[in-house]
Amino acid sequence: MREPEIADQALTRSLGLAAAAMLAACGGGESGDPARAFGDNPSAAQSRPDLLPGALAAGRARPLAAQDFRVPTPDELFAFAERQYAQFFPTPQVNQVWDGIVYRYYAGTGNYVGVLNGMVLILGPLSDNTLATVGSLQDFAAAVFATAPVRTPQSDADAARLLLQAQFSASPTEIAEVRALGYERWLDAQLALPNSQSGCDWLASRGYDRIDTNELFFAQGTQVHMIWYQLFQSPDAVRRRWALALSEIFVVSWRGIKDVMNWDNFAIAEYWDLLCRHGLGNYRELIAALTLNPAMGAFLSTRGNAREDPATGRLPDENYARELMQLFTIGLVQLNPDGTPRLGADGRPIESYTADDVSQLARVFTGYDHDYSAGWFTNPAPPHQRVANVQASRRPMVVDESKHSTLPKSFLGVTIPASTPAAASLAIALDTLFNHPNTGPFLARQFIQRLVTGNPSPAYVARVASAFANNGRGVRGDLRAVLKAVLLDDEARGAASLAAPGFGKLREPMMRLAQWGRTFRLRSLKGSWKANFGPWNPSRDLGQYPLDPPSVFSFFRPGYVPPGTPMAQSGATAPEFQIVNETTVATWANTLIDIVYNGLWVSSPEVAYFDGPSPTDGHDIVPDYSAEIALITDPVALVQRLNLLLCAGQLSAGMVDLIVQSLRADGIRADSNDDFKRIHVARAIVFVMCCPEYLVQR
Repeated sequence: MREPEIADQALTRSLGLAAAAMLAACGGGESGDPARAFGDNPSAAQSRPDLLPGALAAGRARPLAAQDFRVPTPDELFAFAERQYAQFFPTPQVNQVWDGIVYRYYAGTGNYVGVLNGMVLILGPLSDNTLATVGSLQDFAAAVFATAPVRTPQSDADAARLLLQAQFSASPTEIAEVRALGYERWLDAQLALPNSQSGCDWLASRGYDRIDTNELFFAQGTQVHMIWYQLFQSPDAVRRRWALALSEIFVVSWRGIKDVMNWDNFAIAEYWDLLCRHGLGNYRELIAALTLNPAMGAFLSTRGNAREDPATGRLPDENYARELMQLFTIGLVQLNPDGTPRLGADGRPIESYTADDVSQLARVFTGYDHDYSAGWFTNPAPPHQRVANVQASRRPMVVDESKHSTLPKSFLGVTIPASTPAAASLAIALDTLFNHPNTGPFLARQFIQRLVTGNPSPAYVARVASAFANNGRGVRGDLRAVLKAVLLDDEARGAASLAAPGFGKLREPMMRLAQWGRTFRLRSLKGSWKANFGPWNPSRDLGQYPLDPPSVFSFFRPGYVPPGTPMAQSGATAPEFQIVNETTVATWANTLIDIVYNGLWVSSPEVAYFDGPSPTDGHDIVPDYSAEIALITDPVALVQRLNLLLCAGQLSAGMVDLIVQSLRADGIRADSNDDFKRIHVARAIVFVMCCPEYLVQR
C-alpha cells in the first residue's frame, strides 16, 4: 500500500491528533506510525513463535495450570517483557491504542509489542521486521506470573488507602491483612466472599413483608434502615461499596417510585440486591437484569409501556430508551478508547445517537409489566397473601406479546425485523449497546470517578476500558476485572498521585457516614437499625441518601466542573462538588456533631409501634470508642490513629499539630469521668472529619 493511502486510512479511522501524539511519543519516523507499522489487517499477522528469545519461548511453552495462574492483562504482559527482556523492550512505555491493538513502542530498539483479541504481536528487528503473532496471553501466563513481583504496600498508610477506595473503612486488622497479602491477593480474597444477606431478606426478617394496609405507614421508609444496615454491617464490604457506586450510575430512586408502586420498600431493596448479585458478574447480564427490574420499570416508564396505536396516535414511551443510551451505556458523544470525545471535521464532538434512534429503540421496551403469576391480593389480607404481593414487586417484569410493538426497530445501524418476538428484540438491542465501542470508555471513566479520582487521566480511562473490552481471557464486560483494573492501576496505587494537586475526589456525605459507622463499630442496641438521619430540620441534613438521588442523573453529573475555581480554568471535573455549598458544609458539621457523641436517633414512631420504649433517650444505634478512649491521655497517638483509619495518613503535619493542640486544651486526664472521655474522643473525630484534608480523599 502506498504511503498516501496509509495516511488517508489513518485519518478515516479518526486517529487525527491522537496519531500525531503517538508519533511524537514514539520519536516520530516511519517506525512510530501505527498505520505503517501494523498495516491494513493486523489480524492476519504470521504465527511465528520461533522468533521469540529462548527464555521467552520456554516460558510460553510452560503448561498453564488453571488453578495456579489466571490469564495476564496486556499491561502485565508488557511489564513482563520489559522486566525480563530489556534488551528488546527497554524502559517502561505508555500504552497506545490503534484499531483494536493495545501496544507499546520502544524507540531505542525499534520493537513493538502489542495485544489484539488476546493474541500477542511483535514487530521490529526482533521479528525481522515482520508482524508476527507469538502466542496468546494465556500462553504466557506461567512465565508472566512466575517472575512478577508481588505488589505490596510499603506502609500502613498505603494499605489504608486501598481499603478506603475499595470499601468503606480501614481497620488495623484489615491494614495488616493487606500488608501481608499484597494488593491483588487481598482484593481477590474479598471478591471471592459470598454475597451476604440480601436487603429483601433483611426486611422480611423484620416482618415488613407481612404488614397490611392498616400498618402500611410503618413499612414505608424501611428501605432506609435496610440500606444503612447493609453499609454498616455487611461482611462483604467490597461488594457493597461497588454496588453503591453502581447505584449512582444506573439510577433508581426511591422518591421516584414511592408514589407509583406498592411495596416500594421491597422494590428498592430488590434493586439493591440486583446490584449486589450482578455487580461482580458480566455487564451484559447486569444491564439485562436492570432492564427487567420492576423498580426500574416504574422509575423509567417501561412498566406498562404499550406499543404504538395509530388510531389514537399513541407512541411508545421513550424514557428508558433515552436513558439507557445516554446514562447506562454509550453516552451522548462518540468516544475514543481513552474516553476523550471524537471530533468531526468541524472540530465538534460527534453525537453518538439521534432522536430517531431513541424513538426506534423505545419500541423494544413495550409490553412489559409486573409478574402477577402468584396473584395479587387486596389488603387487608392474610400474611401469606401479603408475602405474595411483595414478590410481585421483586420478580423480573414479564412481557405481554399483544402489547409489544411488531414494527421494525432500526437504531445505531442495526435493524430488528418486524414481528420479532419481544425477548429476541431485547437481546439484539442490549447486545448492540453492550458491544458498542463507546460503552467501555464511557463507563470506565465513571467507575474511576466513583472510587478513586474525579478527573481521571485519559490513559487511566483507556486501561480500565481495555479491561472492560477484554478481561485477559477474551471476555468482554467482566465487571470483576474492571473493578480490579480501577483499584490496582498505578494511578490509584502510586505515590505520584498523592503529589498531584488535581488527583482525588471529595468524599460523598453518605460515604463519610458509612465510614464513621464502620470505623467505630456501630451497633444497634435493640437490633432494629431504625435510624433517623434527617433531614429533620434545615440545619441538620446529610444532603445525600443512598438509593434516593433526586433524579435519574443521580446526585451530581460526572462531567461537572466547579465554576469560578482553578478547576474550571483547566476544565477538570469534580462531580461531588455539585452538591457542595455554604449550607451543606455547615449542615455536615452540624449533623456530625449531633451523631458522633451519642450515635443515631431512632425513628421514634416505629420504635414505639414495634419495639416498645426506646433505649438511652432514643439513641439506639451507637458507636464503640473503646480503642480511642484508651488513648485519651496521648493526644498525638489518638490523632495518629484517626489519621490512619480515617484519612490513610494523609493529614499534613500542620493539621495534625493543630488538632493535637486543640485536644490538649481539654485538660483530659485518665481519671476523667466517662462522659468527658467520650466528649473528648468525639471532638477529635469531628476535628478530623470536618477538615479539608479528610474531605478530599486521595
